[in-house]
Amino acid sequence: MKGFIAKFLCAAFCAVAALPVFGADKVAFEVSAPLTVAVGEAFRVEFALNANPDKDSFVAPSFEGFDVLAGPAVSKGSSIQIVNGSMTKSVNYTITFVLLPQSAGNVTVGPAEIAVDGTAYRTRPLAIEVVSEPGGGSGAAQPNADASAGRQSPQQSAESAARQQIAKDDILLRAIVSRTSVYKGEPLRVTFKLYERVTVVGYQDVRFPSFNGFWAQELNTDNARRQRETFNGKVYETLVAREFLLYPQQAGTLTIDPAELTAMAQVVVQSRHVDPFFGGGHDIYNVPRKVQSQRVSVTVKPLPAGAPASFSGAVGHFSMETEFPDARLAANSAATCQVRISGSGNLTFVQAPKLSLPGSFEQYNVKTTESINPSAAGISGYRQFDYPFIARAEGTYDIEPVEFSYFDPSRMEYRTLTSKPFTLEVTPDANGGGDAVVMQGRGMSKEEVRLLGQDIRFIKLGGAQLRSHRQPLLFSGLYWGVLAFVLVFFGAVYFALRKRIKDSQNAVLLRGRRASKVAVQRFRAARKYMEQQDRHAFYEEMLRALWGYVSDKLNIPVANLTKENVREELHKRGVPAEQSQRFTSIIARCDEAQYSPAASARMSDVYDEGVDLVSHIEAMVKRR
Repeated sequence: MKGFIAKFLCAAFCAVAALPVFGADKVAFEVSAPLTVAVGEAFRVEFALNANPDKDSFVAPSFEGFDVLAGPAVSKGSSIQIVNGSMTKSVNYTITFVLLPQSAGNVTVGPAEIAVDGTAYRTRPLAIEVVSEPGGGSGAAQPNADASAGRQSPQQSAESAARQQIAKDDILLRAIVSRTSVYKGEPLRVTFKLYERVTVVGYQDVRFPSFNGFWAQELNTDNARRQRETFNGKVYETLVAREFLLYPQQAGTLTIDPAELTAMAQVVVQSRHVDPFFGGGHDIYNVPRKVQSQRVSVTVKPLPAGAPASFSGAVGHFSMETEFPDARLAANSAATCQVRISGSGNLTFVQAPKLSLPGSFEQYNVKTTESINPSAAGISGYRQFDYPFIARAEGTYDIEPVEFSYFDPSRMEYRTLTSKPFTLEVTPDANGGGDAVVMQGRGMSKEEVRLLGQDIRFIKLGGAQLRSHRQPLLFSGLYWGVLAFVLVFFGAVYFALRKRIKDSQNAVLLRGRRASKVAVQRFRAARKYMEQQDRHAFYEEMLRALWGYVSDKLNIPVANLTKENVREELHKRGVPAEQSQRFTSIIARCDEAQYSPAASARMSDVYDEGVDLVSHIEAMVKRR
């Protein structure tokens, strides 16, 4: 009997332990196919599922515009891995079709459907560009490369052929704005999106604009997935590089400057070296291609005239909740009024509404708490304002309603939210301090009134008996010494203040002095990300620290901040070329590690080298 119970418990334990293994993975149903195919050229379309589907639940698309040569061909596979006692299982279920395009043009493969445990899953529609003849997409310049091969070395000819296989529109960087006409304070979204028709293995020299005239909030794009889109009649793989929410701070026409980056495209070229056993091979080249987004103009309309007195710049859609204390309150007791502004819009700029309290109340600083969630739809959440006060004098008081006004861009009008009227009854203090008087606009207790008779002493009567106990200070040696010291002291303070004011007006000098401090703060933040193993945030903070330091220290505007300008300015200040090369190397490593998942770089090595580089540059520039 004991053996049976032990076996039963062991089996139950194994079953419970296996539940998270087989049920933890999220079901994914995806489709894959080439971007470009030629008329008369057969190709494969694969529908991949990472789970076991229900029987006979697969529904194929209609495949309009294609002839189905073969399929559906089903392949199954599964694997189990045990690492450090943790078991994981993966399932691969693939359905393959072989299609033949009927005519040139852009054709879309519709969504397929499949069910897993009774739940239906669908793939996204997939756009495919069908060209009239093979190689017509991006290799039109190949004959020119072959014609010029006789005037170049084989290596140069191959590299030239690789470059010419990439057309001008094979890699694009576009700035897409959600709207081009907004009110002042109304948010708009700008998305920098990459369009690619070739394989890209990494990105370098990435620069995004500073958004002059806007307050910018960067959105999280870590979970952005590659999509397939049609642009200018061609099919691209797209990826969101960065996304920002912009809040215009001034009316007029504002410009979003271009973003820039260099994409490393991978090109496969037929090798000119023929192997005697295996025949010809292929050479792979990484070809840099610099791309730039277009300049975008945004029309910012001023807010209409006639704003209410309670309007403080809020733009969006908001609601207001108020919470007042109990209707009865003892004198000299503390209480709090609470106002919460919720909604979406420029919530970060919402200011505390005015709360008018009677003169006998002591009002303290407003406490602000907030919960703000930036998303592609805008900033939403709430800001809560607590108004602490102490009621000093007893009586019945009518508290004026709280008003909050905002501009609603959808209705193009101002709206005012008003709280309900509130009456507060202040009862006598239980300790006998409730009888208060109002003097010069503030409450005073009876104890404070009684003190008024004790702070003036009685005047002494009789004749004055005055005599000198010591030599008078006036015109004595000590007097002149103190006077001279005071004059010298104030003179020194005067010249020190003048120098400080002059230095504070020198923006270049201030930036140079602050450069190392700002860099140290950013290095500390990068170190925290490194300890958290947050690679993206770590490399982004390292780039900000390095670029920000050289920009402030060398007085290089952000618009002119390039590796060449940095090397030139470092050379002017006597920094050896070796240090300039180190700066270029670490920036390239950070860019590559940030934007290329395949790149490998130890965060600790990058961090140590960055800190050491800034220390060397700081020491050399100071000696200069």
